Amino acid sequence: MKTTSRWALGIAVLVLGAVGAIWALNVQDETDVRTTAAFAPTGSLIARGAYLARAGNCMACHTARGGASYAGGLSIPTPFGTVFTSNLTPDANTGIGSWSPAHFWRAMHNGRSKSGRLLYPAFPYTSYTQVTREDSDAIFAFLRSQPAVNQPNRPHALEFPFNSQAALAVWRALYFKPGEYQPNASRDAEWNRGAYLVGGLGHCSACHSPRDALGGSRQSLALAGGLIPMQNWYAPSLTSVHEAGMADWDKQHIVQLLQTGMAPGASVSGPMAEVVLRSTQHLTDQDLGAMATYLKALPGASPAPKAPASPRTKSAPANSEKTAKLYEQHCAQCHGDKGQGIPNAYPPLAGNRAVTMDATDNLVQMVLNGGFAPATRGNPRPFGMPPFMLVLDDSEVAGLISHIRSSWGNQAGAVTRLEVTRARSNQPH
Repeated sequence: MKTTSRWALGIAVLVLGAVGAIWALNVQDETDVRTTAAFAPTGSLIARGAYLARAGNCMACHTARGGASYAGGLSIPTPFGTVFTSNLTPDANTGIGSWSPAHFWRAMHNGRSKSGRLLYPAFPYTSYTQVTREDSDAIFAFLRSQPAVNQPNRPHALEFPFNSQAALAVWRALYFKPGEYQPNASRDAEWNRGAYLVGGLGHCSACHSPRDALGGSRQSLALAGGLIPMQNWYAPSLTSVHEAGMADWDKQHIVQLLQTGMAPGASVSGPMAEVVLRSTQHLTDQDLGAMATYLKALPGASPAPKAPASPRTKSAPANSEKTAKLYEQHCAQCHGDKGQGIPNAYPPLAGNRAVTMDATDNLVQMVLNGGFAPATRGNPRPFGMPPFMLVLDDSEVAGLISHIRSSWGNQAGAVTRLEVTRARSNQPH
């Protein structure tokens, strides 16, 4: 978004929401943060908290590259500027050493710091608000058991007016309402456990939901798929069988994908590979089974996909013989001459929804940058894909992907050179 447009949007937010902002800033949440007793967690509570912190993938964000675990300082680029994660170690001056369990619960449940300041939703309290007080206390116990690291928190580098508490209060009024998870009485315990993990600690909707110009998403569109801001990866819809919906999957295959990063005909890549590496592979079979049960039960019905555009209408490369040769030269050895793939090594391209869905961002990313599935206990030596950024030009990448999307029964539209050029120019530095 251009700077002038962002300023206009920001000023409009402040003007239209000034009254609501003042009201929101002065509303007192109901959390009692008074410290009434010394906090003396048991070993079992700390162990439970360690497991839950894995489920929430807390360390991935709160550990800078090369830095101490949970000491914060990781930069998270957003369309509104850069947010830096906070120090969660028990240092009394720069971490959470002076916090009480109630302070931590208020951050998780209400998105407020110890002082009461509103937190930026790069910390996904919009999902964590569903976490129970008991689980919050367990995570806090685990964090307090970590080595204390004196590392001051870095101030965020956000553009005006998004660096103001008033603008943040407006955002919260539009997109956030605290609320602990309430079990669905019409569902069994396994489904409810899965809903709690996916919607709460797993914060899956943070990536798998579309966001508007203000970075907010609506509950009605939760898990409907969306482009991850600043990362140029598309998190596919978990509610559509045309993208990543799992209504027709075998339950054990869903567990396998979350546990190993690989399943029959599928593998994870990009940001999801990191989720499996750092989080889901460490969950119990019971919890993964619960998540699979919930994901299978998500609404599988969705509007029919758009009719695929013909290659000609999307300016596909005319030389199909050349693109077929590119596939034979660079792809067939791993993915097969008919796109059939190799079981437990390279996913098939024929009939693969990741190949044929409307959003082509991930395909372009994979061809340009390559990548590996995560190294997990169940798949410790994953096969990878080399990058072709320096091997193929934009026209060749577009032609190659278009060839894959229209071969072996695939009937998806072509990718244009402009799409590849845009993706190449938006690579993170």
